[in-house]
Amino acid sequence: MSSFGNNYRVHTYGESHCKSVGCIVDGVPPGLRLTEEDIQVQLSRRRPGQSDITTARSEFDTVHLQSGTEHGVTLGTPIGLLVQNKDQRPHDYAETDLYPRPSHADYTYLAKYGLKASSGGGRASARETIGRVAAGAIAEKYLKEAFGVEIVAFVASVGKVALPFAEEEDEVLGKEYMDFVKSVRREEVDKEITRCPHKATSQKMEETIRAAKAKDDSLGGSITCVIRNTPAGLGEPAFDKLEAVLAHAMLSIPSTKSFEIGSGLRGTTFPGSIHNDPFIEGVDERTGEKTLRTSTNWSGGIQGGISNGEDIYFRVGFKPPATIAQEQPTARYDGSAGVLAAKGRHDPCVVPRAVPIVETMAAIVIMDMVLQQDARKSAASLLPALTHLPPTMVLPGKSTVQAVVNGKDVGEVQNQKVGEE
Repeated sequence: MSSFGNNYRVHTYGESHCKSVGCIVDGVPPGLRLTEEDIQVQLSRRRPGQSDITTARSEFDTVHLQSGTEHGVTLGTPIGLLVQNKDQRPHDYAETDLYPRPSHADYTYLAKYGLKASSGGGRASARETIGRVAAGAIAEKYLKEAFGVEIVAFVASVGKVALPFAEEEDEVLGKEYMDFVKSVRREEVDKEITRCPHKATSQKMEETIRAAKAKDDSLGGSITCVIRNTPAGLGEPAFDKLEAVLAHAMLSIPSTKSFEIGSGLRGTTFPGSIHNDPFIEGVDERTGEKTLRTSTNWSGGIQGGISNGEDIYFRVGFKPPATIAQEQPTARYDGSAGVLAAKGRHDPCVVPRAVPIVETMAAIVIMDMVLQQDARKSAASLLPALTHLPPTMVLPGKSTVQAVVNGKDVGEVQNQKVGEE
């Protein structure tokens, strides 16, 4: 369907060549300072026409807040967001009256609905992702202000050109790569038009994309994303494990083909004695309190489907864009053989513009999980403290079950209430 999320719910609308695209976002907490400028940053990073290695379609994707805010503050009611389509050229798609484009959604949409949008990719177009990015930008702002969450994605590969980090035989993932993931910043990513924050590799990627474009061809690639300062405890057993919902979110993005989290497939080649993440005493960087950390992070910040407080990192694979101007032998809708050279304006490689889409979809997932966990904590805080449980059911040194509310355990909150009365 066209909705995603439970507590932070996003419903997108629009096709590639209709009047507008956008979304309705439900579940934004009241009191968040929010303006169109806050949302526009990520939309501008996603928009077409950014450079000569992206589509030539000229859209500024200016967002218009329709509801849910007053005086620059969210009301807690649904937020409507609208972006006008301005550079439509539906006549560019006349050939799709006769041909289903190879590896595109023309045929499958007809198989499903019995009809399809007559121009462009309709709902299968990347224009649909504008609503996701706008909704995710709001989630990002809340998560940053409430928890200090940082989400950074970058292009890790284009075609056969990839970041040159060596993989150690006796280590799941190389130290150089892990240090890079831990420290990379969005400002570094945006310095390169490929959005690969490694200059030498970025130049090779740029050359590779230009070469494919010159041949009227396209290329795939991959994006790595890291989420920092995620609160521990996010994720819902058993079917809404955090990595499962992240995979759902990422694989719903147009052109995606794969999802790996933490050590991914490489981790399957190591024994548990090397792949396990031992626990160590550490400090919660946000609160300054002592907590358990892990000495390695091959799990990718998630264990048992629940966040453990370490960095969450994953990789998403994108296929080459299906619509290319190069002539391709293929069948018409009536089954007769023909040759299709598709028209229109399309990215020779989608990954540079997909970076903010990956970031904002990740933000939507974390936001939804935060609201769900906070609801659980708030409900538990209203109950009497439990003092009769055996040590195996609570953290060492804790005699009661702590339902944390604003950093205070149940007992503290109740004592405070008694004192106030």
